[in-house]
Amino acid sequence: MTKEFLYNYIRRHKFAVLATVSADDVPESAYVGIAVTPDLQIIFDTVSDSRKYQNLLRNPNISFVIGWNNEQTVQYEGTASIPESRDLDNLLETYFGVFPDGIDRKENWKNIAYFCVEPKWIRYSDFNEAPPRIEEIEF
Repeated sequence: MTKEFLYNYIRRHKFAVLATVSADDVPESAYVGIAVTPDLQIIFDTVSDSRKYQNLLRNPNISFVIGWNNEQTVQYEGTASIPESRDLDNLLETYFGVFPDGIDRKENWKNIAYFCVEPKWIRYSDFNEAPPRIEEIEF
C-alpha cells in the first residue's frame, strides 16, 4: 500500500466521522467534510464554539473513519493543529477544491476555524477480497 493509493482512496470521499476526546476523557464523534493533500494531511473546517474545536485545543489527537461503502474503509489517526497563516493558503486551496461553498463560510462566518491533521497511522481494509485485505502504515 502506497501513499498514492491512500491519497486516491481518501480523496474520493468528501466526508468522514472524526473522533476527539473531551476534557472529561469521553470520546466525541462528528461527521465532517474533509479534503486531503498528496502528503495525506487532512483539512477540515469547524466553528470555534464547537465541541471538537475545544477538544482539539486541549488534546490534538484525532481519528477518522473514511468510507464505509463497498466493504472498504480507512481508519486514520493523527495529530491536529491550527495551520499557520503561511501554510493555510495552500491547505485552503485543497479544501475549497472539494468544498467551493467553504469560501462563503470563510468570508462570512466570524467563528470559522480550520484544522490540519498530520497522519500517524492509517489502516486500509477491503472486505471484498478473500481473505480480506488489511494493510497498515505508520508515519
